[in-house]
Amino acid sequence: MHVLLALTAVVITGRVLGKLLASIGQPPVVGDILAGILLGPSLLGRVSPDLAAVILPRRVAPSLSVIAQLGIVLYMFLVGLELDAGKLRGRARTMVVISHASIVVPFTLGVLLASPLYADLAPPGVSFIAFALFIGVAMSITAFPVLARILTDGRMAHTELGVTALTCAAVDDVTAWCLLAFVAGVARAAVGDALMVVLLTLGFIGVMFLIARPLAARALARTDRDPPSHEAIALTFVGVLASALTTERIGIHAIFGAFLFGAIVPSRTALARALVLRLRDVVTILLLPAFFAFTGMRTEIGLLSGPREWAMCGAVVLVATAGKFGGTFVAAWLTGREPRFAAALGILMNTRGLMELIVLNVGLDLGVISPALFTMMVLMAVVTTLATTPALRLVWKTPRGS
Repeated sequence: MHVLLALTAVVITGRVLGKLLASIGQPPVVGDILAGILLGPSLLGRVSPDLAAVILPRRVAPSLSVIAQLGIVLYMFLVGLELDAGKLRGRARTMVVISHASIVVPFTLGVLLASPLYADLAPPGVSFIAFALFIGVAMSITAFPVLARILTDGRMAHTELGVTALTCAAVDDVTAWCLLAFVAGVARAAVGDALMVVLLTLGFIGVMFLIARPLAARALARTDRDPPSHEAIALTFVGVLASALTTERIGIHAIFGAFLFGAIVPSRTALARALVLRLRDVVTILLLPAFFAFTGMRTEIGLLSGPREWAMCGAVVLVATAGKFGGTFVAAWLTGREPRFAAALGILMNTRGLMELIVLNVGLDLGVISPALFTMMVLMAVVTTLATTPALRLVWKTPRGS
């Protein structure tokens, strides 16, 4: 009962906030992001602790977490399922260059920023190397699910800009999760384990695209029909969960396994069309908000006090934005994209959302960052996400399908 009440509250709050934000040009997904934060300890927990304890009691967190993980796994499967790989032919090298530039530049700036922050914001006993590497990784994240929702809401997911942004974000986040695993290994003095995560991730990607994808295409060519059989749908769900569990076991994140499995299923088959039609509303309206809410309810904004801390928070936001936008823009421009396209891509890649909060929670659990720095980077994630749509409209006023 408590889980149903909590889920109902976050869905309704997210819908209401989404409508309000849509009226001022923000995508509805931002309402889902803010719903969990506002109903959690950041606002409602401070204004009315008794009401917060009724709506989002701490005891529902484990159950809500299960719903949230299921929602995000299924949503990322849908994103992969709708990704038109045909638009990527001949552009893989460009995508890799842009995505890695969007990691290297903010990562480097984050490491440099760590030097003045270390004395004030590093927990006792944490080495500067672990602290600096983690800040670099946190600056490098692009919120793949949030970016996908923004592009979908703006009807840009199938344009050249949308496909480029999603692909770069996918490569970006897989690389960032591998870097995060490496940083966790450094923090635990187990670098060998981190290197193994990278190798296993590359091996899994190779198996999925070189072996699983051709097999799936041949199987569907023989058995695909409209409507698809229950057996075909059941086997697809088994594959999604198995792929998600594999990447979770490897040490990156279950959502990348789900996305990769979606990407290997031919998007123009009757099976793919039926899955999208049947899953989209349930996942995006009911399950996905639980993911945003669960992450938001564990975040407490309001720990900052004093001009010095707010100045450091401003520096975090500025460096994160400059690194992500600048790295993406320069790489896209140097690979032959027009400046307007490069700028729009840089703005999209600067979206961080609550995927950033997952990374920050890992750092907090490892003891690599302090609660104060955690709060600053949460604010950075929210600000960069809120800025995406207004900034994009200034640069990309007339999106085109080319």
